[in-house]
Amino acid sequence: MTAGRGIVHSERTPSEDRAAGARTHGIQTWAALPKINEQIEPGFSHHPKNVLPHMTETGIEMFLIVGTAFGEKAPTPAFSDMFYVTVEMDPGARLDLPPEHEERGVYVVEGEVTVADQPIPMRHLATIVQSKTVAIRATTRARVMLIGGARMDGDRFIWWNFVASSKELIEEAKICWRAQRFPSVPGETEFIPLPER
Repeated sequence: MTAGRGIVHSERTPSEDRAAGARTHGIQTWAALPKINEQIEPGFSHHPKNVLPHMTETGIEMFLIVGTAFGEKAPTPAFSDMFYVTVEMDPGARLDLPPEHEERGVYVVEGEVTVADQPIPMRHLATIVQSKTVAIRATTRARVMLIGGARMDGDRFIWWNFVASSKELIEEAKICWRAQRFPSVPGETEFIPLPER
């Protein structure tokens, strides 16, 4: 999903799935658009797993979700130099993360992992500051997310669900939300008001 100048979305679980007790596991990640693109038309594109670049090494399976990495390019839209990779690792597996991007991070979803020989707890992000190849090792079965890219072109401000490069854009978004000027989600009848603070 590309939020651009503003997009409304609804995350709903069908009632039959809720009644059956179905569980979903996922990670929601947002990347800031460059200033030149932050007011573009919003959009949504779906790319099933079978069209994403699939890479394997001994004891390692990876899918490139967005951007470029390990010589591959994902079909998902990207507005800056970036990468986002899901990695499943067998115990004892080692993955070398090259310095092809200016900023890099390793988020440990599950399992025991070291990054540059430093243990990283589950649900923590390790940022890599050296511009050299870094070894990621799994001591147990593990799942990690690799993320990074070019440095942002300035600070971003976050208020509720709004992210922008200026506080003025955040204020404009608040006005539009209150007036319900964002396009609505087809079939959605609920309106979530702005928080009081």
